Amino acid sequence: MSHQEQEQSAEPSSLPAVYSLAASDPEAVLVDRSGLSERDLLQIDALMAALGQLRTAEKELADASLRYMDLGETDMRALHFLIACESTGTLATPSAISQALEISTASTTKLLDRLEQAGHIRRRRHPSDRRALVIDIEPVTREAAMRTVGAQQARRVLAVRRLTPAQRDVVIGFLQDMAAEISVAGVDWATQPGDSDGPI
Repeated sequence: MSHQEQEQSAEPSSLPAVYSLAASDPEAVLVDRSGLSERDLLQIDALMAALGQLRTAEKELADASLRYMDLGETDMRALHFLIACESTGTLATPSAISQALEISTASTTKLLDRLEQAGHIRRRRHPSDRRALVIDIEPVTREAAMRTVGAQQARRVLAVRRLTPAQRDVVIGFLQDMAAEISVAGVDWATQPGDSDGPI
């Protein structure tokens, strides 16, 4: 057997199940397994893997949308906000965009300059406050975003429609509960700078 063949044969037949409790927490240091049956553990692993698949699909869709629209992530979020404002009849001011995107006034100005230069938005005077501006998305950009990225994102609703009202309540509760459990609000280490010399 050649050296190359030996290296290939040493490769694992499958990648580790990173979402499996047995792989990520074999000594039950992080998660107490008491009271959980083998079926419970298999279901937990399957559920965590499904959440991982969802995150992967969301990232792939987000990356594809950025490539297609030739924009950055903040730019796309701004356009999404402008579409929502237009759909609800809400005037999108620079301050509203800054608040929605949680970015500074200076960053908002640079963002709007960039989007206007690329032909995605236009500025106009506020109808009741002549000192203020309103930001509109250009129809061509809106149509392109809705026809591609928006249409793909909307397919999430198809999965939701297939659930019964009772199942939706369970899923809503589960997602809210999980979000609360992993929230870093009030967690000391999450607000501290990392130690560059420490373990990764």
